Amino acid sequence: MTRMLANRYEVGDLIGAGGMADVFQGRDTRLSRPVAIKILRSDLARDPAFLARFRREAQAAAGLNHPAIVSVYDTGEEGTDQGVLPYIVMEQVNGKTIREVIRSGERLPITRAISVVRGILEALEYSHRNGIVHRDIKPANVMITNGGDVKVMDFGIARALDDASATVTHAWTVVGTANYLSPEQARGEAADSRSDIYSVGCLLYELITGRPPFLGDTPVAIAYQHVSAEFIPVSQLNPDLPNGIDNIISGALSKDPLARYQNAREMLDDINRLDRGEEVQKKIKNPKRRNFVIAGVVAAIVMLASSGYLISRIPTPVSLITLSDVSGLTESQAKAELTGFTIVVERAPDPRVPIDRVASQTPTAGTKVEPGSQVQIILSDGPGKTSIPTTLIGTTIDQAKIILDGSGLVLAKTNPVESSEAPGTIVGVIPEPGSTVAAGSGVVLNIASGKVFVPDVIGASKIQATTILIQAGFIPNVIETQDADQPSGVVLAQAPASEESAKIGSSVTITVNTYKAEPGVTPTPNPSAS
Repeated sequence: MTRMLANRYEVGDLIGAGGMADVFQGRDTRLSRPVAIKILRSDLARDPAFLARFRREAQAAAGLNHPAIVSVYDTGEEGTDQGVLPYIVMEQVNGKTIREVIRSGERLPITRAISVVRGILEALEYSHRNGIVHRDIKPANVMITNGGDVKVMDFGIARALDDASATVTHAWTVVGTANYLSPEQARGEAADSRSDIYSVGCLLYELITGRPPFLGDTPVAIAYQHVSAEFIPVSQLNPDLPNGIDNIISGALSKDPLARYQNAREMLDDINRLDRGEEVQKKIKNPKRRNFVIAGVVAAIVMLASSGYLISRIPTPVSLITLSDVSGLTESQAKAELTGFTIVVERAPDPRVPIDRVASQTPTAGTKVEPGSQVQIILSDGPGKTSIPTTLIGTTIDQAKIILDGSGLVLAKTNPVESSEAPGTIVGVIPEPGSTVAAGSGVVLNIASGKVFVPDVIGASKIQATTILIQAGFIPNVIETQDADQPSGVVLAQAPASEESAKIGSSVTITVNTYKAEPGVTPTPNPSAS
């Protein structure tokens, strides 16, 4: 039986899962159109503060109507045994997220990167004008459709997570996107529209260089750099970039919100000027200018006092190195290839890469970096092995996902099947429970749809047939007939037929032969029966 929300939205296959919610394919039966349905995790839904903010912000986001924003069609709540689960019905978008593009190793041409950022800024200009701050702009929240259009996702939800009363889980979700956090967000201060501008600057930086502006071993280390460190100008990492791009990124990534682009339109205007080959308006501001002035005054006093000359030593520009590609190499080979760099080695399962070989590196190959800088390499543990849990049968879909996640497996598909179990109950697992599979494998779950097989009662007596049907959950509907050629007192026909499925509580019609031969009279055979 198909799962329905609000008696309107059919919930289909799971197409995505994240830290906050699961996303399902869906269909709006009233308007006959495909939709995407995001259902919030039950642990978040149990937080009253989050629920209140989510309802308010989701409704506000539903009022946004812009071609560069994924449309929110409807919001609601579903009552379950675990409590109320809020959901959002959204426009279904076919394409790739920027995160998927970056992880594939694809480097967008500068003109395309500028076009993508233009789409994001147009969406933000509209949302800011309507009082909605995104607060979680990152590659995973921006899609490029199959037609090449830009779509920004998750308005409202990100803001709900910024509630001051957020729990540790919520705070972890925010820290999890540390590569794109503004300095004020990293300090735990209030975020406004200029925080979105900073995040767009981080995303543009990564699109054109292949790496975020700041790298670190932990989210906290990255957040600290957002507050205090200076980023490497993109022109040093990629000298072929057009003039003015450093100014634009500097204007977006200023530590001081007052020195940043003050709104999306300002940055958008400079993006358009750059695209036309015109001079951008934003100028690079040196945050250490005041210190330089003081140092100059002190130097002048020293010169006058000593009647000598002060020769300033200008730092020699750092010569950047193009990072080698070490994917597929062993750890020792990779370290030899990256001599002079600080190597951080991590391990992770990867079914695509042989065990003990480099699966990925950060920054990516071809990036220009400073000598001695940090390079992270991920060594493959191979797919690894795990067992299909034996406790899945009889659980709900939410419980099953938790069990699968704990076993290093993913839910690949759900199949509604006919069963006598309660609707929504897991009644079958593929592969077989207890079997050994590669970690990360997909598991197919068969879920009771709410229908059951009708038992076969043909040939049974009336009493036997009605008893069997009632025990199976059906309501017997008895029709009597007289047929001298068939045994008396037994069921001759039934509808639905045996092995067909019917909803529990529905009626099953049985035809019972009530013919009784008169004493001493032998029934005459029916010629047509021979």
